[in-house]
Amino acid sequence: MSEISSLIRLHPDDNVAIAVRALERGETFGEFAVVENIPALHKVAVRDIGAGERVLKYRQTIGLAEGEIRAGAHVHDHNCRVASLQRDYDPCGAARVTEIVPETGRAFFQGFRRANGKVGTRNFLGVITSVNCSGTVANQIAARLNASQAVAESDHIDGVVPLVHGTGCGMRAEGEGFETLRRTLRGYAAHPNFGGVLIVGLGCEAMQIEPMLAEYGLAESDTLRYLTIQDAGGTREAIERGLGLFGDMLPGVAGARRESVPASELTLALQCGGSDALSGVTANPALGAAVDLLVAQGGTAILSETPEIYGAEHLLVSRAREPAVAEALIERVRWWEDYTRRTGDELNNNPSPGNLKGGLTTILEKSLGAVAKGGSTDLCGVYRYAQPVDRKGLVFMDSPGFDPASVTGQVAAGANVICFTTGRGSAFGFKPVPSLKLASNSDIFRRMSEDMDLDCGDIVERGVDVQAKGREIFQAVLATASGRPTRSEELDYGLNEFTPWQIGAVL
Repeated sequence: MSEISSLIRLHPDDNVAIAVRALERGETFGEFAVVENIPALHKVAVRDIGAGERVLKYRQTIGLAEGEIRAGAHVHDHNCRVASLQRDYDPCGAARVTEIVPETGRAFFQGFRRANGKVGTRNFLGVITSVNCSGTVANQIAARLNASQAVAESDHIDGVVPLVHGTGCGMRAEGEGFETLRRTLRGYAAHPNFGGVLIVGLGCEAMQIEPMLAEYGLAESDTLRYLTIQDAGGTREAIERGLGLFGDMLPGVAGARRESVPASELTLALQCGGSDALSGVTANPALGAAVDLLVAQGGTAILSETPEIYGAEHLLVSRAREPAVAEALIERVRWWEDYTRRTGDELNNNPSPGNLKGGLTTILEKSLGAVAKGGSTDLCGVYRYAQPVDRKGLVFMDSPGFDPASVTGQVAAGANVICFTTGRGSAFGFKPVPSLKLASNSDIFRRMSEDMDLDCGDIVERGVDVQAKGREIFQAVLATASGRPTRSEELDYGLNEFTPWQIGAVL
């Protein structure tokens, strides 16, 4: 990265730079003068760009110039359009195996070791609905339990989380949409951040509970029970029966204690939302540096949001550990191209209005910044939405770019900590998993200080090294996994974000 006063030019070959502050017409920088007022974090041409010429940032194409663009001009969606997405894939061409640190250098955190060997970072009780119809019962069970002395006064139970959604019926009881929901519910039923789980159904819905559990080898136990409202005899009876079942679980959940476990037991969900032009310069690369540290510890990081790596997936394909991983990622991108074509949409409809205001112009620019969250290690696996992640290292899970839906799938896949980067100031949390929010610029960190956990804007404002910020993020992840509350937990976020991805027709 090179800086020219108030500009950031990420590579000497780039023909645009980021304006760290608002620029006024007539200001001079080196060999060019600003020819129009340019908002902060937007791009300025650092040399003349010909009509149809590639606009370069990160030494990558982010679009084509619509007409000639003079040096010093504002470069944005009025004069830069998405380039044709003809990517040259080089599967496995940049793959390199990360060396795991020796035992003497291992990092540890304080987590809850479950009977199946998995490790939780929180100790919640969960009430999961199989269908929208059981949402009221689930919410009332959770509310009654959270108000009870046994939960409210426990030093070792983090609370009761109702996971209520809007589907589970009105759908074909087979096929991609059905299987996606079933994988999602299974993932939460087995999640290590829950010390005990109750699944509540109506009884006649498409998403039948018993077949769902049997499909994934789950059965009722001291920590997993289920009921249906119809079998219980109605709403009041179902609530009372649910409270009774949880009463049997409470002593075991309250008896859980944290113990020292290696960082290799962490599975970190990587997210970005409300991105701006600095997201790909500060927060995302710093998170990528933290991911490299986690992978070196033998841990796992899940990169997702397929529409938001679109146009930059070739960088991940080149880092695939084996050809099958590269092929799986390309196949997922092709699926999304077909999916949006069938629904009359376009993947390059991104960025959002907030992204545009924050200086991002095209999906290519946004995606190039987003993939930086994945660090520099091999891509070790590609997974369908909510599919259990069974490989260590950096992996990719297919998901929408919509943050709540994406994180829902990552948590179902096994994530026990979330890192969420934002430049515009996303308000987000996700029970039962703690979510750290990383601000890409110091202004949003100051303005939303109660919502943000770490300031990555000091990389630009004070010259903090990206690797040093990565180490700070890694230490924050360990502290959070050990029980330190995040800002979103202090604000009680996380009850409204559970959003299973709905694929297919609502019947």
